[in-house]
Amino acid sequence: MLARKHRVGGLVTGLLPDSVTWLTVYLVLLLAIPSRLVLQPLASAGAPSQLFALVGLLWWAWYQVSRWNVADTWHGPVRTALAAFLASVALSYIGAMLRPIEADEVSTADVALIAAASWAGTFLVAHDGIPSRERLDLLVGRLAMGGGLLALLGLVQFATRQTLVDVIDIPGLSANQQAFDFERSGFTRPSGTATHPIEYGVVLTMFLPLALHSAFHARHTSLVARWLPLAAMALIIPLSLSRSAVVGTVVCLLVLMPTWPAARRRLALVSGAALLGVVFVTVPGVLGSFTSMFTQIENDPSARSRTDSYGLVLDFVADSPLIGRGLGTFLPKYWILDNQLLLLLVTVGVLGLATFLATLTAAVVVLTRLRRSSRDADTRDLAQTLVASLAAGTAGLAFFDGFAFPMTAGTLFLLLGMSGALARVERPALRRPSRATSSEAPPTTVPGP
Repeated sequence: MLARKHRVGGLVTGLLPDSVTWLTVYLVLLLAIPSRLVLQPLASAGAPSQLFALVGLLWWAWYQVSRWNVADTWHGPVRTALAAFLASVALSYIGAMLRPIEADEVSTADVALIAAASWAGTFLVAHDGIPSRERLDLLVGRLAMGGGLLALLGLVQFATRQTLVDVIDIPGLSANQQAFDFERSGFTRPSGTATHPIEYGVVLTMFLPLALHSAFHARHTSLVARWLPLAAMALIIPLSLSRSAVVGTVVCLLVLMPTWPAARRRLALVSGAALLGVVFVTVPGVLGSFTSMFTQIENDPSARSRTDSYGLVLDFVADSPLIGRGLGTFLPKYWILDNQLLLLLVTVGVLGLATFLATLTAAVVVLTRLRRSSRDADTRDLAQTLVASLAAGTAGLAFFDGFAFPMTAGTLFLLLGMSGALARVERPALRRPSRATSSEAPPTTVPGP
């Protein structure tokens, strides 16, 4: 990388990359390296993407203590709400260490605390560090492309009936669990580089709105780069035979379509119906398997496990309703909830669940206000796109313990950080001076590493 100087938030940096470059490397580590590969001495805390995010947290902290221009700092409601959530996680950890606790719970609580710090690192580098709208748009395009490549891998896995990624061997990394072939109704369920097909489906639905936005708005890129990621995701979602992927896609469309022009809605409906028709006709048996996921749901053991958990949650919560028993301490040997929102209620209590939902709500409110106040069509669409991605990710958390999977949690907190960044970089445009005061110099710096 050529030596360049960047002035970001009043701080001149030399050889350091900017935040979008940093987050692009993080995205590659998150999506390209199979989630089961970790640094063995660190076990579950040793995922490369998670370790990189921790370095990002240190980078952000170094910037905060070394910068001299604090007048332009904008914390924003999303960052404030996330700080409250992280405080509740720390409080629950302290409570867990003060109560009688099993040795294996201590280990998983430590890992969960490290994971929470990595989420914070990803969020803060994105929220405070993305320097401009142009760089944010570039990151959105890279996320869409990353999701498209992940979808293409799933298509190959479905066609070959092989996981493929189980043969990947990276020096220094070892598998913390065995790779499995997941099947449903005789079909191989693709999982990409994720640990499980459910995680794979949820992550794809978070990328889907970004692919839609890039397809319609990234006019400076080629048609292949714009539409191939979207086409790959649209094909793999029905072939994934994943309820979470289908539900997430429906949530995305319900959030996006009311804000689209009528012509785009018609195009989406017609092309979506045509694509489903092609998939169901060309792949015999998929239609029956697809419909049985919902018509035979009462006979699905995984679905029954989730519904049976609802009545047990109150018993688990009763021991420590406010701060919970500690993030990561509710082990499978007690019960498998398969619902991250209920799991948060058990592990970080009412306070932790409320602050996490407040973080999501703050992001949605900020984005909705931006969409309503902006005069730029691309900005309005991107704001609604991020709302759709967050809504899909939140819906997916109802299907599995998403925070135990680095790809799901990493993507969700990256999107939260990007939501705050969009609001921050668009503030000067929304408060542009009138003609009478247009001679005043606009802000030239933004906070961030």
